[in-house]
Amino acid sequence: MSTATPRPSVIQLAIKEKAALYAAYIPLFATGGIFIPTTRDYRLGDDVYVLLSLPEDAQRYPVAGKVAWVTPARAANNRTQGVGIRFPADEKSRQLKCKIEDILGAHLASERPTQTI
Repeated sequence: MSTATPRPSVIQLAIKEKAALYAAYIPLFATGGIFIPTTRDYRLGDDVYVLLSLPEDAQRYPVAGKVAWVTPARAANNRTQGVGIRFPADEKSRQLKCKIEDILGAHLASERPTQTI
């Protein structure tokens, strides 16, 4: 019987426009985070490796995050099924959070609904 922990799943997420980034970004997490639409089953605390692409940026940002919440299928208010990933508390994630917030700029103060909490 194996007791090895499963390897984190890898998710590629390419966000092509500011509106989509606004809807997915989670400023509520001190270290930053992102909502990922997925039909795959995850549990709170699962490790997830995300390759994130941002609007107007050719670079892909690797993030070794953790599932911080789950939106199930057929959730209330027609919310998209998926998971909220919390960025780790490291320098690369801090820089990514700053980059996302630079891209969003004034959008961060918007009252528009998002896919997040």
